[in-house]
Amino acid sequence: MNSNTTGDYQTKNTLETFGFIPKLTAEEVQMQVAYIVANGWSPSIEHEAPENATDHYWTMWKLPMFGETNIATVLSELDACHRAYPGHHVRLIGYDAYTQSQGSCFVVYEA
Repeated sequence: MNSNTTGDYQTKNTLETFGFIPKLTAEEVQMQVAYIVANGWSPSIEHEAPENATDHYWTMWKLPMFGETNIATVLSELDACHRAYPGHHVRLIGYDAYTQSQGSCFVVYEA
């Protein structure tokens, strides 16, 4: 078997937590945002061009949304970032202030 075969899982670039499963639906993204908010984590949005996604720090979209409890606001900001940077990947991060780490991180929009 040729180890350089393209299209298999070993050669496909994947992004973040849910990179190995089918794309999340809008409802599933909403459920993930609800999970982040329910845990009291601070949502934050980042974006990056696909060619830089694996070897560069991603650019923040505004400041983290400290204390945000409205799911619609987070979804609206995700959509605004995607509209502003349609050629970029856009990911959502949930920062846990207690452990000072990322509680959740996944790509919402792939370019």
